Amino acid sequence: MATTITDANYEELVLKSSTPVMVDFGAAWCGPCNALAPVVEKLAEEYAGKILIGKVDVDSCPEITKQNKVRNIPALIFFKNGEVVDKHVGSIPEGDLRKKLDAIL
Repeated sequence: MATTITDANYEELVLKSSTPVMVDFGAAWCGPCNALAPVVEKLAEEYAGKILIGKVDVDSCPEITKQNKVRNIPALIFFKNGEVVDKHVGSIPEGDLRKKLDAIL
């Protein structure tokens, strides 16, 4: 299950994480976000312990959404050692997302 990331826990879970992190920025009203959600949940289970996969509701977390310059959703941002190493905006096939995750391991 993907971890819920909020303005309150973002620094601890993402920026200070000793493992790589993928953050999925989305919203309940976003069709492409809802289509991507099952893939994100599946990969969160598969990569558990290797990569923290988290979800941010852009409506509930304006600070980290603004901080990461998220203007379109879904937006996937990949972090390693607290630094952004990759970004993807829009839908993405599961195989391509796996490649991005494997690249940050």
